[in-house]
Amino acid sequence: MICDYEGSDYKQRFWQNADRAYEDAVERVAIAKFLPPKGRRIIEIGAGFGRLGEMYRGYDEIILLDYSRSLLEQAREMWGHDPRFKFVAASVYELPFAQGVINTALMIRVMHHMADVPAALKQIRYMLAAGSTFILEFANKRNLKAMARYALRKQDWSPFAPEPVEFVKLNFDFHPQWMAEQLAEVGFVTEQRIPVSYLRVGALKRTLPLETMVSIDKTLQSVAPLYAPSVFTLNHVKGGVDASHLVGETIFRSPKSGAALRREGNFLVCDADGTRWRVDGNFYDFKDAA
Repeated sequence: MICDYEGSDYKQRFWQNADRAYEDAVERVAIAKFLPPKGRRIIEIGAGFGRLGEMYRGYDEIILLDYSRSLLEQAREMWGHDPRFKFVAASVYELPFAQGVINTALMIRVMHHMADVPAALKQIRYMLAAGSTFILEFANKRNLKAMARYALRKQDWSPFAPEPVEFVKLNFDFHPQWMAEQLAEVGFVTEQRIPVSYLRVGALKRTLPLETMVSIDKTLQSVAPLYAPSVFTLNHVKGGVDASHLVGETIFRSPKSGAALRREGNFLVCDADGTRWRVDGNFYDFKDAA
């Protein structure tokens, strides 16, 4: 099952009208610590409306991927004028890319919707070139609030138990050690982990200046234990295939069979499995076959 934001007012409701300037700022601080400043081809998985698009301007090719076509259309309104951007509607469980074609990948505020983490990580690992960077953020089960609630017997699940907890349908929190094991299992080497958004408390947002909160969080990212609501991880791929030299639409493969695609009018067509995928300029729709 996939969490689908199609037609939602996510941009307005969750970001613009919900006082999340602090979360946005400290996530950018964390990303900047891990993100190579330039490179050949970068993809953001679950890019939504393109909130972080400007952070990728050092890259030759920028792919924003999301399951929601409507959010991607908002992203195209923001970034479609830049010819380096491609917008891809697809499921993380069926990524439409050839092996080893991506140099850098990010997945921010998405993993908490993944019911099958190993399957998602295998798909991501497959498309990444040897030596590539993968920045993953996940919702932390072992956070201070959860530990306090558990100690006061206000919640049944233990923040110290390794298994994920689904606190709302298709919304999961993960233990850092469990996530580290999943990453290692599919071939990622985790080099660094940092806690992010320690001050995600309404009372603090109402009383402290944003600049002060961001400054404190930046320090905590360097020195504090992994007890914040969010954990960012820096991961690398060692070994494997490097096909990042491929250009244009040759980077794509059928998400159903993994076979090559050819252009036919406004479609990418797979002769091996018979699927046809719509193309509208720089917008590639792999959500549903035509």
